[in-house]
Amino acid sequence: MNSSLKISFDRPALPKSGVLVAFASEGGTGGAVLGALASQLDKAAKGHVTRAMKAAGFEGKKEQVLDIVAAGGGLDRLILMGLGKPESVTAREIEFLGGAIAGTLQAAKAKTAAVAPLHGLKGLSEGEGAALLASGASLRTYSFSAYKTKKNGKTALESLSLMTAEAAAARKAFQPFEAIAAGNHLARDLVNEPANILSPVEFASRAKALAKAGLQVEVLTPAQMKKLGMNALLGVAQGSEHEARLVVMRWNGGKKNEAPLAFIGKGVTFDTGGVSIKPAAGMEDMKGDMAGAAAVTGVMLALARRKAKCNVVGAIGLVENAIDGKAQRPGDIVKSMSGQTIAVLNTDAEGRLVLADVLWYIQDRFKPKFMVNLATLTGAMMVALGKEYAGMFSNNDELSTRLAASGAATGEKVWRMPLAPEYDKLIDHDVADMKNIGGRFGGAITAAQFLQRFVNGVPWAHLDVAGTAMDSVKSPINQSWASGWGVRLLNDLVAQNYEG
Repeated sequence: MNSSLKISFDRPALPKSGVLVAFASEGGTGGAVLGALASQLDKAAKGHVTRAMKAAGFEGKKEQVLDIVAAGGGLDRLILMGLGKPESVTAREIEFLGGAIAGTLQAAKAKTAAVAPLHGLKGLSEGEGAALLASGASLRTYSFSAYKTKKNGKTALESLSLMTAEAAAARKAFQPFEAIAAGNHLARDLVNEPANILSPVEFASRAKALAKAGLQVEVLTPAQMKKLGMNALLGVAQGSEHEARLVVMRWNGGKKNEAPLAFIGKGVTFDTGGVSIKPAAGMEDMKGDMAGAAAVTGVMLALARRKAKCNVVGAIGLVENAIDGKAQRPGDIVKSMSGQTIAVLNTDAEGRLVLADVLWYIQDRFKPKFMVNLATLTGAMMVALGKEYAGMFSNNDELSTRLAASGAATGEKVWRMPLAPEYDKLIDHDVADMKNIGGRFGGAITAAQFLQRFVNGVPWAHLDVAGTAMDSVKSPINQSWASGWGVRLLNDLVAQNYEG
């Protein structure tokens, strides 16, 4: 599992054999401008490269790829990647280009390759460009094959040499990207695991193992949660043979008494819907209903690996929503840790019950600067936004603006949705303080309104990642069913705004 790709940064030199990936920009008289190494190869091969470009109509435009077999100079092949106008290429596009390079090499069945330097980037050094390419390649080459008993016959890309005159600087710039990739891959692994393997107890055990990375990890049992009054969370778990767990991960990289940032994840390791059972078609995907918790676990690993200069708490509520004689019934009323009572009218609206107690616990115990929760919470969110954006609900404009900026920078995009008293009224109940569903319309909004009742005025954002965290749109940096969505977003939020 994860990516086994070996990355190195080396000084530029035209390889005498193997595979070279080089770049061409658009705008030359011949339709494209070759980089230095490709030009050097073209000269040695007596114009073979430029003739191949002309014959293929290759003009160096963005996303154009030209694979020249037996390119000359002893090389097995030269792969040209179009840059368009280098000065207009963004950091995110370079990272995606690194993923596209890895994908092209995998398709070509190359085990190893060298990549030419990137020149002419605006606002980025050559070394930073190389580090971004390496990051994209690391993310792209992730695979999950733990349960395959036979090899698929594909040739794995084993190593990649990124050439740059700034090799030392590139190695340094790559270090945080390497940490982020590790966190992203951990999140993908967790979401890809089947539910018969990844129970709440097993998930908690894997989170506990992150203590080796420098995290402080606590695991709360049902008895401890019962004592705290977490009846909303425990009510979801009572129909399962697998016990619930609450995991609190802490990274203390900031000042000793500084209030932490808080990330909170929904961790329903499998969701049958409970007594309000889901349709059979597609229920297998509900092994991914813990993707919010996976993202929180992954970002905590990333922050620890790169030694982030801030204090962060990551909390995940882990349950299985199953059915037996002890399972919660529609119409049951539970008392949450906050003291508020909830009428459970639909047992398939369970994630908000889990988050209600975890949000209250974290704000009460840690007094954080803000809380961001991630949850595969509602199908209504996918109806509204599809799979390109996660829905964002927030009581704080500054936090929302920063999350949106990090989403744009990383490609893990968020779209702010409304919260309003008019929607809040839809979850009032005649017997309990509230009900856990709000009716047919605005389902993602009423779910967010429900969560807001447990935030207690702390700056907060709820990210509904139902469409982005699993079975998501494939991209140059992810071809897996599980995307690890949220790790890069939250890491960027921290890095850009909260590290002193």
